[in-house]
Amino acid sequence: MTVRSILLGGTFVAGVVAGLASLSGPLRADIGARVIPTSRLDVPASQGLQTAVFAGGCFWGVQAVFQHVVGVTQAVSGYAGGTIPNPTYEQVSSGSTGHAEAVRVTFDPARVSYGTLLRIFFSVALDPTQVNRQGPDLGTQYRSELFVNGPEQERVARAYIAQLDQANVFTKPIATRVDPIQAFYPAEAYHQDYLVRHPEQHYIAVHDMPKVEALKAQFPQVWRDVPATVGALASR
Repeated sequence: MTVRSILLGGTFVAGVVAGLASLSGPLRADIGARVIPTSRLDVPASQGLQTAVFAGGCFWGVQAVFQHVVGVTQAVSGYAGGTIPNPTYEQVSSGSTGHAEAVRVTFDPARVSYGTLLRIFFSVALDPTQVNRQGPDLGTQYRSELFVNGPEQERVARAYIAQLDQANVFTKPIATRVDPIQAFYPAEAYHQDYLVRHPEQHYIAVHDMPKVEALKAQFPQVWRDVPATVGALASR
């Protein structure tokens, strides 16, 4: 059972989260503090909106980061990379469906490029060297993975990971996978805009608010004060 499962199950205790978080080491200490170089390659700008799907542990924090990026029109928490259609949170949390918690980002490439979104992702949204976990959350559903839309995104994503590894930006090799997106399923409505609606929650304060704060400090040129929220998601 993950820390978030304890929280959502109604038996959340702040001391339990603090204790479990300590087991993961100084995960948050250096995220947002290191300087991540820009991508040497990028997807050419085109007319119209584009989408990209990012998996990096708990989707609450990843969604919140991208919601504060200029040029992002929507960031939706959901599930990608699994074997069954329309999975529930409980099914994904079991680790048996192969899905990762992910965020589908819709963006205007004339205002923010895919390469910039990648830089933000690796800078403040996760520790990309961790395998099948982020912080206190363990399991394949918390893996880091880029689900790419088309060959241009795949080319840029793979080249950027190689660039960061060659520059020894991280102390260990990047474990983030790159795979074509097959399907994306929006998560239940109660998962959407979670940080916006629950900023006082201890899990959010410890694990997710530092990501948003690092975005504001490190990327002021693309920071937006008012997040691009999902609102009521009609599908669930």
